[in-house]
Amino acid sequence: MVLAELGRTIRNAIGKLGQATVINEEELDAMLKEICKALIESDVHIRLVQNLRNNVKKALNFEDMTGGVNKRRVIQKTVFQPRFTVVVQELLKLLDPGVSQFTPQKGKPNVIMFVGLQGSGKTTTCTKMAYYYQKKGWKTCLICADTFRAGAFDQLKQNATKARIPFYGSYSEMDPVVIAAEGVEKFKKDNFEIIIVDTSGRHKQEASLFEEMLQVSNAVDPQNVVFVMDASIGQACEAQARAFGDTVDVGSVIITKLDSHAKGGGALSAVAVTKSPVIFIGTGEHIDDFEVFKPKSFVQKLLGMGDIAGLVDMVNEAGINQNNEELVKKLKQGVFTLRDMYEQFQTVMKMGPLSQVMIARPFRFVHSFLEMASVYLSISGHDSRFRRYDDEGKRARHGK
Repeated sequence: MVLAELGRTIRNAIGKLGQATVINEEELDAMLKEICKALIESDVHIRLVQNLRNNVKKALNFEDMTGGVNKRRVIQKTVFQPRFTVVVQELLKLLDPGVSQFTPQKGKPNVIMFVGLQGSGKTTTCTKMAYYYQKKGWKTCLICADTFRAGAFDQLKQNATKARIPFYGSYSEMDPVVIAAEGVEKFKKDNFEIIIVDTSGRHKQEASLFEEMLQVSNAVDPQNVVFVMDASIGQACEAQARAFGDTVDVGSVIITKLDSHAKGGGALSAVAVTKSPVIFIGTGEHIDDFEVFKPKSFVQKLLGMGDIAGLVDMVNEAGINQNNEELVKKLKQGVFTLRDMYEQFQTVMKMGPLSQVMIARPFRFVHSFLEMASVYLSISGHDSRFRRYDDEGKRARHGK
């Protein structure tokens, strides 16, 4: 779980308030102090932290409470029920700019242009997004319009080949505008639905590269411009995001490397200030380490409240509820083989992020079981059957 330390600190602060013998304004201030300190340590902008504190205090204004009101009950109801109402809503304001996200249209070409700083993981993220939509049945492709960085086309080519995604680029053409325009035209003729254009990395001090980015944007006319940002730059991302937004119409943001940096909170909140919604987050180096960003689900997981809606989506995507008729029939007959168990564990492991939680928690045995079961099945070549031992079965086996 990204930002695990921040979530742990916030949960502990709220828990201390609930365990206090006397809950009053002093205890509330102590809780808010711990939460604000954790947010600041995670590089969230001080202005946003101050707004969160003021809004929570406003929702619990002790001066407006009439005499005889049970302050403990009011605080518990406001903070803890339903589901940390005030805390959740204020954290959501840090992460959600309230702007609708871009939605690609099925059956039509959707040109998506990637921009961002050098080293932010732009090329890898392009492949992750193409692979994400490919798994959902979209016809996706990649175009390398990065002629500034040495090896950029080789990297995209290697990633695309591994993921079996069509790609376009050139070793001889040095004009990224020409490459992007030719690639988009080619893939549109082939009826591709998601056309992702990877551009050179740049920062706001490089005026020539920003002019080049504008020319590429004008040439391909993207339906969505995605700003890819490294979580480790923290509050500095706000100035960079604004600079990109002033040059091209940035419609979405993807934040990378949230698995490796504790200060990702600053990146999340600062980008929300730019009014560009975060659509995905990168949580690892592998092509599957790519999650849809949903502010409410993110906050719920951050506070240890779980994400039932996300869990249902993972179960549906893994197909756990499909093709179980044969297994149910075998179970009714009292037959459950080692191969059946092996297949069930494999299905659960397809659930992506949940499998990582299972490995870290009491379900660490899953990987060991899969390895042992694979060896056993390859050696034996047949199923080991576990049947019900009823009285009739015993007599039949012992000849009685």
